Amino acid sequence: MIKQNIISVENNIKTALEASGRALNETTLIAVSKTKPVSMLEEAYSYGIRDFGENKVQELCDKYEKLPKDIRWHLIGHLQRNKVKYIVDKAYLIHSVDSLRLAEEIQKEAEKKKVDVDILIEVNVAMEDTKYGVSCEETEDLVRQIAVLPNVHIKGLMTIAPYTENAVDNVVYFDKLKQLSVDIAEKNIDNVYMNVLSMGMTGDYEEAVKAGSTYVRVGTGIFGERDYSKL
Repeated sequence: MIKQNIISVENNIKTALEASGRALNETTLIAVSKTKPVSMLEEAYSYGIRDFGENKVQELCDKYEKLPKDIRWHLIGHLQRNKVKYIVDKAYLIHSVDSLRLAEEIQKEAEKKKVDVDILIEVNVAMEDTKYGVSCEETEDLVRQIAVLPNVHIKGLMTIAPYTENAVDNVVYFDKLKQLSVDIAEKNIDNVYMNVLSMGMTGDYEEAVKAGSTYVRVGTGIFGERDYSKL
């Protein structure tokens, strides 16, 4: 099942890239493996997946120890400041930074461990009460504040679009995040890059790719439905 799902998702990404005139290597698939056993990740790894996404720090750390070291681990869930110390030297990219206080904690721990940490700013484009993230209007100010931290490097933006039955409904949010990244990139802020757009999940990743996503985060579309009793 996993093999077929990966082939299917990667083909859909390729089709969406072609439809939007983008190069075929412009979007990377992150397999969202939260709550999934190591054996399922090993299977996905055997079919070429190297980018895995986890929501919880503890789960990422556990799997980090058990799986090959060439995996790029993405922390895509909300990050609490007291968990930062466990993750700064393990995460390839932290997608969910939405406050200066969190970024300062990442800086503090990165300095201690003598590492550099790549991050994305999480933007709540749809302004949903249930979601984390900074508003579009506040994003540039936050970017400027974080940009002065020497060990923390902003690589782009991330959003979690609303759940919808119709993926086309989310295009407005994807377009808005893309435009925001272009606007910030034009400011040429030191230590800030806007090369990464993390947007699109199982239900809407094809539309996200057409809108310019460089990382799509697909869990159910690869591993099947999650068993939340294991959380």
